[in-house]
Formats: sequence, structure tokens, C-alpha cells
Amino acid sequence: MTADASAITARGLTKRYGATIAVDGLDLDVPEGVVYGFLGPNGAGKTTTMRILTGLIEPTSGDGFVDGVHCTDRASLVEHIGLLPEEPPLYRELTGREQLHFAADLRDIPWNAVEERALDVAESLGLRADLDRRIDSYSKGMKQKTAFIQAVAHDPAVVFLDEPTAGLDPRAAKALRELIVDLAASETTVFLSTHILPVVEEIADRVGVLYDGRLVSEGSPDGLAAGSADGDGDLEDAFLELTGDPASAWQ
Repeated sequence: MTADASAITARGLTKRYGATIAVDGLDLDVPEGVVYGFLGPNGAGKTTTMRILTGLIEPTSGDGFVDGVHCTDRASLVEHIGLLPEEPPLYRELTGREQLHFAADLRDIPWNAVEERALDVAESLGLRADLDRRIDSYSKGMKQKTAFIQAVAHDPAVVFLDEPTAGLDPRAAKALRELIVDLAASETTVFLSTHILPVVEEIADRVGVLYDGRLVSEGSPDGLAAGSADGDGDLEDAFLELTGDPASAWQ
């Protein structure tokens, strides 16, 4: 099977853990240069899908391509993607700047090739003045900012973000949302998983709703909202109807 022109493609993507099916025959096409909101209640398979597409785990069956690279080809894939997982991989004994150097080294990218972009993003997030402090002195929000910077500094074709605004104050969260929109405007594809539905409504071009490992609906935020029972709801109303989950699933 070969990849198509989409930034992200999945065909029959499945992941089983014994008798448990975490991702169930997922078909997905995400165009280039969009913010794609990937929604679902806890346990729906969102994180597993992201881990498959970023090469961290292999699918049981099916195929996934990111920027034309098969998701099982981790060595090639790493050059095309950026990843901010829910638990960012940071070394507490390093300074923020040393962490960013280390992330560049892992990709065999000279620091001077990413320095300007990294520092610009740090400035936008209000972190530049703290880059020479050790990460073990950082707040949760500062760690989140550092992880976001290392995910985008090398200008990847596709960025995967899992709860990117977690721990951020309102000002920093707003700045990060603006950076995500800027990424898409520069033809970077952003695959965004979050429980904060107003963020998705504000910045996503398309939304996919995952439930029990299956994609149960897809469309624009406004389109999904318009499809709610009364036709006059919002994205949260549509989500609850699609999944049959109580609002507590988003807590």
C-alpha cells in the first residue's frame, strides 16, 4: 500500500491488547496545512492512535502514513514529525536551553539550524528569559512550553499535540493557540488532541470524534455542531450525542 497526498492517512488501522481493541479499523485522511481536532472521551483510543502514527508503537494491522512515511518506519518518520505527548519527555537536571539542544542533537540537527526558530517560539510563550534555568525549577506550564518548543523547532511537516495547553495560564494558552494557527498557516499540519472543546472550536479546521476506537463522525466544528439534535447546539452538544457519554468524561 502507498500513501496518498494527505499529510496523515490511515487505512484499517487497528491496535489490540489481548482481547481489548484500542483502535478498531481506523480510516483517516488529514489534509496538509490544517488543524485537525482529534476528540474522544477517556479510553477512546486517541493516545494509542497518536502513538501509532508517531512510530512509538506498531499497529496490530492496517497502515498509517505521515507525510508519506509509513508509521512503522520510525527512523525516517522522526524527521517529518514533532510530538508533544501528554507527559513531555524532559530531563529535570538540564536547563531549558540544554533540553532544546539535546532535542536537536537527537535529530542530528545542528543547534544553529533551529536556534532562531526555537528562541522566537520561546519569546512568544514568555519563556526565553528562563531558558538558562534548570527544568527542575520550572512550573508545569514552563515545562509544557519547553516541550512545545522542542516539538516545533525543527519545522516538521506534521505536529502531534496531546493536551498542549495543560498547565498554562490564560495568557500563555492564548499565545500557544496563536502559534498553532500560525503553524497551519505556514502549511504545517497540526493533529490536536484535547479535552478543552472551546480550543477546538476556536482553531480547528476539521474535527474527528473517536469512540471505542472508531471514528464516529468527522467534519468542521460548525458542521458537527449544526448536526446536533436541535441543530442549534455547540461542539460539546454534538460530542455528547455522538458518544453517549456524560460530561464527566471530559473531566
